[in-house]
Amino acid sequence: MTQSPETSIKAPRPVAPDATETRRGAFLVFGAAMAWSFGGAIARGLEVTDPWTIIAWRGFFASLLLLGFMLWRDGPSGTVRLFRSMGLPGLGVAACVAMATTSFVVALGYTTVANILLMQAGVPLIAALLGVVFLREAVDAVTWAAILMVIAGIAVMVSDSFAADISFIGDGLALLIAIVFAAATVITRRYSGVRMTPAACLGIMASGSVAFLLSSGMRVSPADLGLLVLFGALTLGLGMAMFVTGARLIPSALAALISTMEPVFGPVWVWLVHGEVPVPRTLIGGGVVFLALIGHILWQWHRSRRTALPLPN
Repeated sequence: MTQSPETSIKAPRPVAPDATETRRGAFLVFGAAMAWSFGGAIARGLEVTDPWTIIAWRGFFASLLLLGFMLWRDGPSGTVRLFRSMGLPGLGVAACVAMATTSFVVALGYTTVANILLMQAGVPLIAALLGVVFLREAVDAVTWAAILMVIAGIAVMVSDSFAADISFIGDGLALLIAIVFAAATVITRRYSGVRMTPAACLGIMASGSVAFLLSSGMRVSPADLGLLVLFGALTLGLGMAMFVTGARLIPSALAALISTMEPVFGPVWVWLVHGEVPVPRTLIGGGVVFLALIGHILWQWHRSRRTALPLPN
């Protein structure tokens, strides 16, 4: 099996993708957000109550999917090369993934899901700022407007369920999740020549190992085991693989912006599967986020078509 050109790059740097790569990257990040959005509906069907047991099983099945994908695509020797060649950027992304997945579970013990979602709404803003500082990526006014609309929309979604008491531990961890996720997005974009699938796999394995040590036991029912396969392989493994592949092809702000579709569609799947009807504010706020993202994508498409038009003679 021949070595991929991506693994032979010594000093990767951000590149300007063409329109085809941009569309492919946006599609992959959107697919990742959709995969993640099924997590709530799957979790609602679980009978096991220990969150660390859930995280441990989820990490196990997600790691199996990612390892299986790399072995199928690159073979055993190629997979080993990918882990060896990811270097410090890969270790940075792995650390971000491990911190985000672990902090989410711990944060739930101190604050509400609403507060965590509101913090995650700031990911596009943080990613845009980090992209400006470290990548010198220009963020246009339309993208800034879309970011502000997304923040406002998610704020409306969760405004009726804010915690009465502020938990500095819980909200601090929620802010940490937003920061490390934005950082992982920027690192993936900065080192676009480095495949980050092994980095995501390493981070998930680390998070799952910590959860295994903290769990009360790994015994689950056969029904729960089936749901945990979906929870790990579909939502986390497949979603992370698509995200780290697509995020290197598009600007950091856009990747983080598209990923906010997760909290928009998440309540919809819970509604359809478990009959939990979303409150009006969830529908209104989700509609604002959806319109902001669709408007931004259409604007990007229009601009790329206009740029591609031949100049008149």
